[in-house]
Amino acid sequence: MRKLIALAAWVCATALAGCAGPQPEQAMSWNTLSGDAPLVIAHRGASGYLPEHTLEAYRLAIEMGADVIEPDLVFTKDGVLVARHDRYLSTTTDVADRPEFADRKRGNDDPNDSPRADWWVEDFTLAEVKTLRARQPFPGRSKEFDGLYEIPTFEEVLALATAEAARAGRKVGVYPETKHPGFFASIGHDFEKPLLAALEGFDAGPVFIQSFEPEILKRLRGKTDAKLVQLVFEEKPGAGPNIPLAEIAAYADGVGPEKTLVFSPGAPASNFIQKAHALSLMVHSWTFRNDRPLPQYAGLIAIIRDGDCEPPSHEDHPASITEEIREAYVRGVDGVFTDFPDTATSVRAWLTCSKK
Repeated sequence: MRKLIALAAWVCATALAGCAGPQPEQAMSWNTLSGDAPLVIAHRGASGYLPEHTLEAYRLAIEMGADVIEPDLVFTKDGVLVARHDRYLSTTTDVADRPEFADRKRGNDDPNDSPRADWWVEDFTLAEVKTLRARQPFPGRSKEFDGLYEIPTFEEVLALATAEAARAGRKVGVYPETKHPGFFASIGHDFEKPLLAALEGFDAGPVFIQSFEPEILKRLRGKTDAKLVQLVFEEKPGAGPNIPLAEIAAYADGVGPEKTLVFSPGAPASNFIQKAHALSLMVHSWTFRNDRPLPQYAGLIAIIRDGDCEPPSHEDHPASITEEIREAYVRGVDGVFTDFPDTATSVRAWLTCSKK
């Protein structure tokens, strides 16, 4: 952990203070919609290092220089919003090892979701969820911190962002995703009121609300100052987003594409960022992971030093992902979702320096 904190401090210092060497007065010009530097969005916190959706993972992400932290939101049985990526709990908590909950395992009752037998968050009260402990779900990542951290509520995530923004002296935004809003509404848990109530008065940084389901975003339109972002993916390679950009522009402020859309050479998907920007849609792409680069970047071995600008160290930031993120920045993404926010902030600082 000391290595992670030291790395976080270095990244923050680099990102905030700039790179070594003489600096011209003109500002860096980015290809983003606003012309500002792209956001680093901590996907489930610094989830490449610590169990996802824990206060500790969010705090580490902020220490690493993330501009925004992303909590996925689901409902407990008693209607409290908690941070989990999935309704099922077996992969990210120790619920399967808890004999008192053995009889809670059951099949999935959402007909639009994949069938599986598991423990479902909507069957647990907040008090019960708070007895569980988080685990790292990704193979190949450290299990050192499994069993140490509890599951936070959305209110606790917002309080952390507020406190850390004050401590760091900079803005820290939040990027909640409404998970399975249609299903939760069908069992009496509608996102609209509790989500907006929780966000009321939050001013530590920018707020974005994202969803794969358009209806919740359409209902939120005009009821919040938060930016609304439609998540999209390709159903077939080269087919373009599963929801047309022109349709999204009617109710959302941005689009969150799976990263293959940003890099796709296929005709319908080519120039995805430019097409989105032409419709005044910001582009926040997902998900950039040090241990899961796109195949075309897997063989890279180095980023070349540019004058006084130090490239990211490959001891901590693999060349494949640094080049992948660099290319996304150059193409004009307005933000990147990443499990490794230190890598994304390091590449951004390097690119800022080398382009000045």
